[in-house]
Amino acid sequence: MPVAGMTPSAHRHPAAADLVVRNAKVHTGDPLRPSAGAVAIREGRIVALGDDHDLVDLIGPDTRVVDALGRRVVPGLNDSHLHVIRGGLNYVLELRWDGVRSLRRALAMLREQAGRTPKGQWIRVVGGWTPEQFAERRMPTVAELNAAAPDTPVFVLHLYQSALMNRAAVRAAGFTRDTPDPRGGQIVRGRDGEPTGVLLAAPGALVLYSTLAKAPRLDEADRRTSTLHFLRELNRFGLTSALDAAGGFQNFPDDYATVTDLARSGELSLRIAYYLFPQTAGQELDDLRRWTEAVRPGDGDAWLRLAGAGENLTWAAADFENFAEPRPALDPGYEAEFEQAVRLLMENGWGFRLHATYDETIRRDLAVFEKLAVEGLFPAGNRWLFDHAETVRDDSLDRIAALGGSLSVQNRMSFQGAVFLDRYGAQATARTPPVSAMLDRGLTVAAGTDATRVSSYNPWVALHWLVTGRTVGGTPLYPSANLLDRRQALDLYTRGGARLTGEEDVKGVLREGCYADLAVLSHDYFTVPAETIPDIESVCTVVGGRIVHATAEYAGLEEAVPPVSPAWSPVAHFGGYAARGDGAAQADTVAEMVAESELHRAWRAARTGAGPAPGPACPVDPCLTH
Repeated sequence: MPVAGMTPSAHRHPAAADLVVRNAKVHTGDPLRPSAGAVAIREGRIVALGDDHDLVDLIGPDTRVVDALGRRVVPGLNDSHLHVIRGGLNYVLELRWDGVRSLRRALAMLREQAGRTPKGQWIRVVGGWTPEQFAERRMPTVAELNAAAPDTPVFVLHLYQSALMNRAAVRAAGFTRDTPDPRGGQIVRGRDGEPTGVLLAAPGALVLYSTLAKAPRLDEADRRTSTLHFLRELNRFGLTSALDAAGGFQNFPDDYATVTDLARSGELSLRIAYYLFPQTAGQELDDLRRWTEAVRPGDGDAWLRLAGAGENLTWAAADFENFAEPRPALDPGYEAEFEQAVRLLMENGWGFRLHATYDETIRRDLAVFEKLAVEGLFPAGNRWLFDHAETVRDDSLDRIAALGGSLSVQNRMSFQGAVFLDRYGAQATARTPPVSAMLDRGLTVAAGTDATRVSSYNPWVALHWLVTGRTVGGTPLYPSANLLDRRQALDLYTRGGARLTGEEDVKGVLREGCYADLAVLSHDYFTVPAETIPDIESVCTVVGGRIVHATAEYAGLEEAVPPVSPAWSPVAHFGGYAARGDGAAQADTVAEMVAESELHRAWRAARTGAGPAPGPACPVDPCLTH
């Protein structure tokens, strides 16, 4: 790398930096010193900021100097709601359609992977995509899955709304005409009573989760490698921290063993604060009681630490975020058990987070907290928050503020906004969620994705949503009053997550004494056209002073990781998120894709009499069953 203008000192000085990033446009996130031209790092922390000439005395013979070449540098991003532990255990098994711009290309990837997948294994496309991102603006059909992979089981998850399975996957999952529908879900059947390959969350996602759980798992060695590669994929986008929101089929401590082992060996490239989620209905209080006796929030270190409980405390208190279905009515008496869970946590000094999509759920939860507040349990210094909160009302926000709560918002509307708009109308959509109203009240608000099974893990897609108010397909959702400027949005993605875990003094900002977590960006986030924001990546990501991702001029500077295993992994061949610049992989012309889309629409109109309207927002297109 060029180091012109910075000559190393002839002698090693005790104060010499380990790493200096120079010739940069540094956005520090610190209002007291918002910008700089260079950053010096020693022993994993920032020791100085300034212009190039200010840091010359910190350059020694052993100092690594990275020339940012005038690029924008930002604090490392922190996803406040990411299922990173579960995602890492499965990453190398998944064919990712995140960022793929045409259904034609997506199906070609599936067809190619079918030729590489050994007998007994499944092809799984698990979240991170929506039909809106495709030029064809439609879902694949079951027939297309059968044609692409006639003998290899294929499971394609669409958000938490539905899943498509080819014939081989239906057989592998053991579904027959006699298989009963699970509670809250539907196995769609044809006129002959046989499963068609379509699964619906109606409205609960258990049928989707439980079916995916039937697919083969990796052995421990490959789970380790898979997690390493998933963390590096996140580093690719400038992520340096994440709050793991646990989730279904993520058991403690078994499913945390891999990430714990990587933390012990110093191989994590992402700082993780994790939550514990009771998995079995009816056993939640026993699990929470056992955990409060064995571990405490804050246990761990700067790389892996326990944050609290959630995002479910009791199953009965959780609503569902399937906007293709009506709002679910929760059990009328869930508050009694829920109150016991919250009391247990608050009395033991535990924080928690709660999955709550709808204001109706939030209001019922708040009533429980207000009852406990009479006893002095709220606010009591424990960090607690609502996740999602798409339809939260202003008076509920006031109650959250009074009780000392926070909020974590995700860009699920990037992927489901058009469906929500169709069901609830423009007026309701305009404040779903009301991020500006949250900030106006001085509430702590953090941003994230809810990846990997809903939104994509690309944080720049979420930042684009916060700034523009548009879906992945370009549908406008919000008026200007509910949009954030770029600095506000970035603050939610850096300092916001640090505030949720009480780490705002060391994380989310570039300041002397803080963790040396930063990203050198491919494009200047503050000046590029808004539509280009989702295309931003990091060309050099530093976590704790370690270069964990490097590309372009910096290729080869990053720490090595073992090759992807197993060798037939979709990630080994296609990689993860499909960037726009992926050359031949994204080379289908718009004209070809549009022509194919029109042919499909004409076929559908002739078959169903539905007319030539664009592909349906609802996942149950009649052609899915043929």
